Amino acid sequence: MSVVERRDEGAVAILALNRPKRRNALSGQLIEELAGALAEVADDDSIRAVVLTGRGKAFCAGGDLADGLSGDGFVAAHRGRGRYAELLALLPRLRVPVIAALNGDALGGGLGLAAACDVVVADSEARLGTPEVKVGLFPWIILAVLQRDVPRKPLLELVLTGGRWSAEEAKSHGLVNHVAPVGTALQMALEVAGVMASRSPAVLAWGKQAFYRIADQDYEDALAYMHAQLSLNLLTEDAMEGVAAFLQKREPQWKGR
Repeated sequence: MSVVERRDEGAVAILALNRPKRRNALSGQLIEELAGALAEVADDDSIRAVVLTGRGKAFCAGGDLADGLSGDGFVAAHRGRGRYAELLALLPRLRVPVIAALNGDALGGGLGLAAACDVVVADSEARLGTPEVKVGLFPWIILAVLQRDVPRKPLLELVLTGGRWSAEEAKSHGLVNHVAPVGTALQMALEVAGVMASRSPAVLAWGKQAFYRIADQDYEDALAYMHAQLSLNLLTEDAMEGVAAFLQKREPQWKGR
C-alpha cells in the first residue's frame, strides 16, 4: 500500500502522508515515496505548487523508531537516515513552492519536514515540538532547518527541554506563516498555493532558487548576485508579458519562459 497519496487540484499537487495509524511517522518507505512523488512533481510542467499534508489526526509524529531498529546494521541505518536529510535538502531545491498544511501535530522529524517547506499553515490545535531528548536522542538533522527560521534562544529552550509549541507560539517564533481555524489548514494552504500557482512559473522557480542561495551569503555578495538576477529576469518573456498586461489592464498569459 502506498504511504504517500497524490491528487491534483488544477495546477496544485496535494501530497498526503498516509500512515494514519502510525501518526504518519517517517518510515524508510514513506521517505522514499515522498522523495519520489516530489521528483515526479518537479518533472510535471502542469504543476505550479505543492501542498504537503497528512492523513488522520497528525501531520507527522517524527521518525519511526521501530522502523529505525530494523536490524539491517549500523551502516544501512545510517544511510537510511541520510535519505531523510536528502529529502529536507530537496524541498528548497524544488522548482515550485511547497506549502505545508499541518492538519495536526508536527513533531521531531515531522517538524523538520514542515520547516523545510517554503510556507507553513497550521491548524490552530496543532502542536509543534522536538521531543527527542525525552528518549535520549537529540534533533540533530532538523536543527539545520530550524536554525534558519527560529531565533536561537527560544529554539535552544525547545530542543533542550523536548517541549512543544502551540500553533500560535510557533507563529510568533517565525516557524508558521498562518494559523487556520480547526479543520481548515488544508483549505487555507490550497488558497495560498492557488495564488502562487497563478504567477509566472519561470519567475517563481528562479526567485525561489535565489532566495535560498543568498541565505548564507555575505551581504554585499548577495546584493551583487540579486542585481544580476534582476537584469536577467527583465529579459524573460514572462517579465515582458507581465509589464504589458499591467499597462493594458488585463490578466497576464504566462509562457513559463
